[in-house]
Amino acid sequence: MEIRVLGALGVRLCGASVVPTAPKPRQVLALLALRADQVVPAGVLAEELWCGRPPRSARTTVQTYVLQLRDLIDRALAQGEGGPGASCAKDVLVTSAGGYMLNSGGGLVDLQEFDRLAGHGYRAMDAGDFPLAARQLGEALALWRGPAFADVPVGGQLAVEAKRLEETRLCALDQRIEADLRLGRHRVLLAELTVLVDRYRTHESLHGQYMIALHRSGRRGEALEAYQRLRNTLVRELGMEPSAALRRLQRSILLANPERPDQDQPVGPAVPVAPGDGPAPRSARLTRVG
Repeated sequence: MEIRVLGALGVRLCGASVVPTAPKPRQVLALLALRADQVVPAGVLAEELWCGRPPRSARTTVQTYVLQLRDLIDRALAQGEGGPGASCAKDVLVTSAGGYMLNSGGGLVDLQEFDRLAGHGYRAMDAGDFPLAARQLGEALALWRGPAFADVPVGGQLAVEAKRLEETRLCALDQRIEADLRLGRHRVLLAELTVLVDRYRTHESLHGQYMIALHRSGRRGEALEAYQRLRNTLVRELGMEPSAALRRLQRSILLANPERPDQDQPVGPAVPVAPGDGPAPRSARLTRVG
């Protein structure tokens, strides 16, 4: 089985898609895919489908949607071998302990692979192995094909999960850019960072990295303009000044005699921690300007 949630929902079995076209069965599959190999209680599925206001027929309706999904799974299984332990749809979409579980059968689950690669990347960052960190985090980010559940109508559960996943993506992106800066790839990063600071207009870490890339590329004036734009946005929209670390970075560029701030000093608020199989990353670090 192949399960993808980092973008449009994709669940394939024996090479065939088992994603339904109807919105609510699609929501059910999305939540089961997100928690692949874990039991999702029927009540959680009902909460997602009806935003905490399920009708009296909710349990029966959820069962109907599960049957529709199993019908698609049966059709896929009929096209080829189901694999070890998967002789029928009930082996793939399992009823268990008052809920349901999507059994991946050890196949590809893009979210699990993202967590694994990002975890390796964070450990490499902590060890100072920036080439490995850049490569592992780059591979993790390459699994994303757009916003999570991009083609699924989301209720309360999936909406929260989509935001959480976006934060984990941003965390990995921040650290991959940090690794690239440590490797002297500032000119290559400029195009990417130009897009990112326009999209995330109050993200201090990305703006700090953009300022560093500009300064190292001999564009000191533009680096200072980037700081001023961020400051104006923060003051106007949030009523706050840039962080102390970002102000120090601006001052060091202004003086053209860059300070070398503490490597563990964050540019902005601590970067959200992405779930994974390794140690949590440190907060975003302020790369040396020079």
